[in-house]
This record gives sequence, structure tokens and C-alpha cells, in this order.
Amino acid sequence: MSSSILDVSVEFDPPRSSKPALAFLKDYWDSKRGARAMPSRADISPAEMKQHIRAIVLVDALPDFADFRYRMIGGDVTEHMLGDATGKTLREAFTRYGAAATEGAVAGYAHVARNKVVMRLHGSAAWLNQPHLDFDSLHLPLSDDGETVNMILSAVAFEPTAAIKS
Repeated sequence: MSSSILDVSVEFDPPRSSKPALAFLKDYWDSKRGARAMPSRADISPAEMKQHIRAIVLVDALPDFADFRYRMIGGDVTEHMLGDATGKTLREAFTRYGAAATEGAVAGYAHVARNKVVMRLHGSAAWLNQPHLDFDSLHLPLSDDGETVNMILSAVAFEPTAAIKS
């Protein structure tokens, strides 16, 4: 079990990704929000994301952004990261990776929710007990009222170590 998150970089409002699922999701999110700060869950259609659905994750924000609950997790993510965590909170799903990983995951999602920003995390997946993989992820806020983030839509791509370039 990892006790810290090493070799992971964070970017806010990152440039367009070269990873197809991440680039698609950011373009899709932008098209759905229009002139608003962020789209709502009602704007998002899984059927429109079929080509990239295995990389897509959707979480519900819990009160005060103290935790988040997995509503949907794509097959690539369950395979490489969480197993079947649908219905679990981040804290429940990440506990197997140690306290630093758990708190880091919650803090990242909370930052996206509180600040209504797009966040990219990328680097080694060693902290997920996957030292042979690198990951690249994009996290985008959703709001039903246009103000308070109530969900976060994400895409996660995995590749063999050293294959992902910044």
C-alpha cells in the first residue's frame, strides 16, 4: 500500500490533451456548458460518450465536499484502478491505497468542486499499486443550479509507464 503520492503532477485549466478520451470530454463539456461556467448533469448524455465511456467517471459531491460518491465508473478505470466502486465513496474506494492517496483524491475533487475549475492529474500510477502504468486524468465540475458543484465528470487514461508525455 502506498503511503504517499509520488510522481503525480496537477494542472488547473490545462491545455487540450493529446489523449483522445480527455480531449473528447473537455470538448464535450465545453459544448454542453455554452456561455455558462459549467454544464449540469441533465446536459450530459452517456449515449453521446459511447466511444470513450470506458474512461469516464461520474461522482456525486457529498455535503461540504468532505467526500464524493461514485455514480458511474468506466471499465478501463475499474480494471486499472478501483475495481467495482460504483456506489462507494472515494474514501471507501481509495482506503486500500493508503491515507495519503485517499486524502489526496478527496482533496483534488474538493478543489475542483469548491473552485469550479478543471483539473488535470497525470503521472505514475504506482500510488495505485500499478507501477507499470502511467495515468492521465481530467476532472470537470457540473452544477444543477449554475453555482454549486454537485457532480464531477472525469476521464482517465492509462498507458504503460513512460508512454504518457506531458
